[in-house]
Amino acid sequence: MSSTSVPTLTLNNGVQIPQVGLGVYQTREGAEVERAVSAALEVGYRLIDTAAIYGNEVGVGKAVKASGLPREDIFITTKLWNAHHAYDAALRAFDESLAKLDCGYVDLYLIHWPLPMEGRFTEAWKALEELYNSKRVRAIGVSNFKPHHLEELLRGAETVPTVNQIELHPMFQQKETRAYCAEHNIVVESYSPLMQAGEALEHPVIVDLARQHGKTPAQVILRWHVQSGLVVIPKSANPERIRENFALFDFELSTDDMQAIEGMERGVRISADPDTAAFK
Repeated sequence: MSSTSVPTLTLNNGVQIPQVGLGVYQTREGAEVERAVSAALEVGYRLIDTAAIYGNEVGVGKAVKASGLPREDIFITTKLWNAHHAYDAALRAFDESLAKLDCGYVDLYLIHWPLPMEGRFTEAWKALEELYNSKRVRAIGVSNFKPHHLEELLRGAETVPTVNQIELHPMFQQKETRAYCAEHNIVVESYSPLMQAGEALEHPVIVDLARQHGKTPAQVILRWHVQSGLVVIPKSANPERIRENFALFDFELSTDDMQAIEGMERGVRISADPDTAAFK
């Protein structure tokens, strides 16, 4: 499949984001992440999602360069870590990430966590707005923000976030946050879309739909994300799994299928709660 077959969504500033990408959380710097990104780009992925805290920005950048693809064909996301919410610290952190990626510019830069107990994410946002206005990034957004965090950010913001990247899977569908984002024209991006290979893959609804469609449980869940209008970034370092996770565009879930998956909601969060996550 060519990358042109991958649907895109239009962000609120007009930038196009591929709807399916590769996440590289917990993929080791060096050969492992370079192999994973190279495999993904070869298959047709054009969105790569990393972060400063992942420690693998150098390898991502090397693989992008080694691919021989035009830089403008690849959408690179990285994120500001929690220790750098102060304005000047955020600008320096971006410089460090860009130097490691060595890719000229970043397509999407996100505040990784709100850290509400410190109350500085609005200051970090001012730094991201500066990066956006100076055209060093094509789009800016947030990650792990609940509606009340977004409310606080928007009160003093000149720029509405383009993306909110959140934990989202059939057992934790984040309908309130998705509705808020839809109202403010913020694209929602799903991380841990398969519950990190958790119980969703073995759920009877998913197993039955996989059998009906001749697909794997993972493909059914990822297709649900796509048809729900979400950007989805499954993580894998396994080239075969990377290919499998991309084979989503030759089948479609019916309305009944989608409703059956929506009925799986259980409020099961596997990552930290953004209201209390304080790691730095």
